[in-house]
Amino acid sequence: MSSRRLSTARDRRRDATRSTSNYRRMKTVGKATTDYEANLTNTAYLSRGMLSLKERRLFGQTPAKIKISQNPDLQEEASYQIRFIVTKQWTSYSITPLHKFSYGKLREYSKQLSNVITAQKEKRFILDGETDLMFQAKFSSFSVLKTKGKKQTAVLIEIMQRPLMVDDDEEKENKVVWMGCLCYACTSDFVEALPEAFTCLPLFLVHGAQGFSNIVETWLQQTFDCYFSPLHVNPIHLAWMAAIWSGCSTDHRMHATELTFSVPCLPYPLDISYAIHSEDAKALWHSIHSVQGEVKQEEVELFMNSLYEHFHRHFKIYLSSTQLVKVSTSVASVHSLGKIKIHQAQYLIGVLSLLTELALSKIM
Repeated sequence: MSSRRLSTARDRRRDATRSTSNYRRMKTVGKATTDYEANLTNTAYLSRGMLSLKERRLFGQTPAKIKISQNPDLQEEASYQIRFIVTKQWTSYSITPLHKFSYGKLREYSKQLSNVITAQKEKRFILDGETDLMFQAKFSSFSVLKTKGKKQTAVLIEIMQRPLMVDDDEEKENKVVWMGCLCYACTSDFVEALPEAFTCLPLFLVHGAQGFSNIVETWLQQTFDCYFSPLHVNPIHLAWMAAIWSGCSTDHRMHATELTFSVPCLPYPLDISYAIHSEDAKALWHSIHSVQGEVKQEEVELFMNSLYEHFHRHFKIYLSSTQLVKVSTSVASVHSLGKIKIHQAQYLIGVLSLLTELALSKIM
C-alpha cells in the first residue's frame, strides 16, 4: 500500500515538473524549442502579454492588427533631402522629448555644437568669435519628413570637416563626416499630451563615426535634458516588417527577400540566411493578405509559418528553434541591433513611421 502511494506521489511530481517545464518554454523568447508548430503562436501570445504591461500596443495599434501608413508622393524639390536618407545605413536610437528646444534657434545650436566638437577633437579652448573651425556643425529643418497635421518637423544635424591641405587656387569644400536626423514620422497622439515646453522627436538616426555620435549625444542630453537608448528590434517586429514589405510594389529593381536567423545555444556564432525570390514572397503575401491598408496578426503568423514549413521541407531545419535577427527586402533592410537601410524613396515615410512607433514604445 505504501509503495503504491509513493509511486503515485512520484507520478504527480513528474507531471508537475513537466507542466512547469512546458510553461517556462512557452514564456521564453529566442530560446531553442523542439515544438515547430507552436513557435509563432507562442510569439504572438508573448507579444500581447509583454506589450500590454506597458499599456502600449504593437506599432501603436491593437496586437491583432495594425494600420499601414500611406506613402505620400514626394515632391521633386524634396529629392535633395531624400538622398540624405535613402541608400545609407543608419543606426537608430530612441530619444525622450527635448526640453525647451526651439526651431528658431537652429543657428545658435549649430554654433554651440561646433565649438564643443572642435574643442574635444583638438583638445583646446575655443575663443569667442572664432569662426574658422576645423569642424562645423549644422542644424537644419528636414521638412520632407514632416507628418501631415503635426507641428514637429524633422531636424538634420551635419558635421563637416575642413580640408587639412588646400591649394591657394582651389576653393575649400568641407566634407560631411557625420549625419544625424531627429524625426517624428507617425500619426500617434502622444505628442498632444506633452507640455508646450517639450518637443517630441523620438527617432534619432545616425550615420557616421561613433566618436562624433558620442559627442552629439552628450551635448543633446546636457542641452535639452533628454535621454538616448539604442532602438533594438525584436523578432516579433522583424516578422511584421518582413510580411508588410514583402507585399510592396517597387518602381526599381527588386531584391530578394532575405531573412537571417541566429542559432542559439552554440559555443560559436552561427547564422542561417534564407532568401526568397521577391515575386514569390509577394505572391505568398497577397494570397494571405485580405484588407488593403491593414495587416492582421494572423496574416503575419501564416506568412512566416509558410516560409518555415517550406524551409523545413527542403533542409530539415526547424527555423522556429532559431531567432530572427535581420530582414532584408526591396523596401528596406533592418537588423535587430537597430541598423536600418532604406532602398526605396517611395516607402521612406512608411518605414520611418514603423520605426517611430517602436521608438515611442520605448519612451512611454
